Amino acid sequence: MAAIVYQTNKQTGITYAYESISFWDKEKKQSRARRKCIGRVDPETKQIIPTRIKASATVADKTQRGPVPVTRASRSYYGATYLFDRIGEKLGVTTDLKTCFSKIYKQLLSIAYYLILEDKNPLSRFPRWAAIHKHPYGKPIPSQRSSDLFSSISEEARGHFFRLQGKRRVEQEYWAYDTTSISSYSKCLNQVRYGLNKDHEPLEQINLALLFGQESNLPFYYRKLAGNITDVKTLKKLLVDINFLRFDRIKLVMDRGFYSADNINSLYKNHLKFLIAARLSLRIVRTGLDDVRESMRSWTHYSPEYDLYAYSMPVKWEYSQERPYKGDTLKGERRMYLHLYHSGERALENEKNLNTLLDTLQGELENGQKNPEHEKQYAKYFDVTSTPVRGAKVVAKEEVIAEAKKNYGYFALLSNDVKDPIEALEIYRNKDMIEKAFGNLKERLNLRRLAVSSEQSLDGKLFVEFIALITLSYIKKKMQDNNLFKNYTMQELLDEFDIIECFEQPGLELQVGEMTKRQMGLYETLGIKPPASLH
Repeated sequence: MAAIVYQTNKQTGITYAYESISFWDKEKKQSRARRKCIGRVDPETKQIIPTRIKASATVADKTQRGPVPVTRASRSYYGATYLFDRIGEKLGVTTDLKTCFSKIYKQLLSIAYYLILEDKNPLSRFPRWAAIHKHPYGKPIPSQRSSDLFSSISEEARGHFFRLQGKRRVEQEYWAYDTTSISSYSKCLNQVRYGLNKDHEPLEQINLALLFGQESNLPFYYRKLAGNITDVKTLKKLLVDINFLRFDRIKLVMDRGFYSADNINSLYKNHLKFLIAARLSLRIVRTGLDDVRESMRSWTHYSPEYDLYAYSMPVKWEYSQERPYKGDTLKGERRMYLHLYHSGERALENEKNLNTLLDTLQGELENGQKNPEHEKQYAKYFDVTSTPVRGAKVVAKEEVIAEAKKNYGYFALLSNDVKDPIEALEIYRNKDMIEKAFGNLKERLNLRRLAVSSEQSLDGKLFVEFIALITLSYIKKKMQDNNLFKNYTMQELLDEFDIIECFEQPGLELQVGEMTKRQMGLYETLGIKPPASLH
């Protein structure tokens, strides 16, 4: 005897219908039942929506081209996911995903869309979102299924996607390279370690390295690292990956955390252009600065746009390359440009901070209330003597203080490509876009804490987060270029699109609901043609 049994998933709130067939078990001598899921229950009509397609229909689908015909009437939110569809087509993301992940690319896109629209919501709520939105996959993905999906994303397919995207992104632009830390409570992930936490959290972490185009404002490569790996150690592996992914005409911009003589030699060896911040204590910087310290602060070197002095000079880099196959070391000179800057505002701020510190240190010494954390600074800036009558006598080391103030306001960049100091400064300052991208990953895309239990799931989830970041970065650049942030936050803009509905009926084309002139104008501003709507 067959009967229909209904069961509601407590986590997703979706009710499923099962066909229950009773039979007599001869071995156990008792009545048993077999259950087969036949569909989910529509919350409005209470009708059963089939989840399985008959074999004959499947064969027909394989032979017919074009969209799968609509089998039931539905109303869904469509405006925002339509925007994401068009961006994916424009950037080649959808095409490249389909090439690399032909069987699951629609699921990957749907989860990426959910991450963008549902700020900070866990994936367990995806089925609820999917029930009211039109999206590429068109069906709910239970939480367990998403974990299986993440685990199925192979390293080979991911590398193929990076290569395809890299070919689309390679232009005459600098690529910002930086890393961030992602905290975790998990003890199951191999690369979770204590390290320099960039969010200043006392937790173990993994590190994430990212390449970001400065003109396109789009990311196109990332790599997961152990949490205890410092920035300076990551560059050589990046260069190996660049060769493996067959990226050409690379130009990298980096902060001074990536500077080392070995790294600069590796960049020259691989014939890559670079721009990197450098410490004033480096010999090549210190020597150049001492030669022009006063003369560079003249009106002819002043930039009113940036309110600072800028000066450049050619310098020689002492190149060194070990050749194990020959058992020797190749040495020589390479051309480089040293860019020096002085900011009066920065100098005043540094001097003010030093004066505040010296006042604090002097007070602690004279009152006999030393702070153990300040012992090195006491010895650096003060001579302390004591007598039975007068007690402690604190005398400042004026020469040491003057030496500390000597370099206030100065900073330096090194490049083997950019000759002009202002151009170099603009390229370097644009690097902060990668910090904003890390912020989007952690805050908007809910990646501040790792919530996975296996390496495979982590790798897959990071990849889908990366897909979402590409779309988010495109929208953000368009908003910045068109001053949309004056009137909208990112969430407000997406909400403006997300309320646009679409209607589907069997035998009819998809119809998009009414749109306001403002909504149509926003599509145009983002470089996307609005959908044809009802009038």
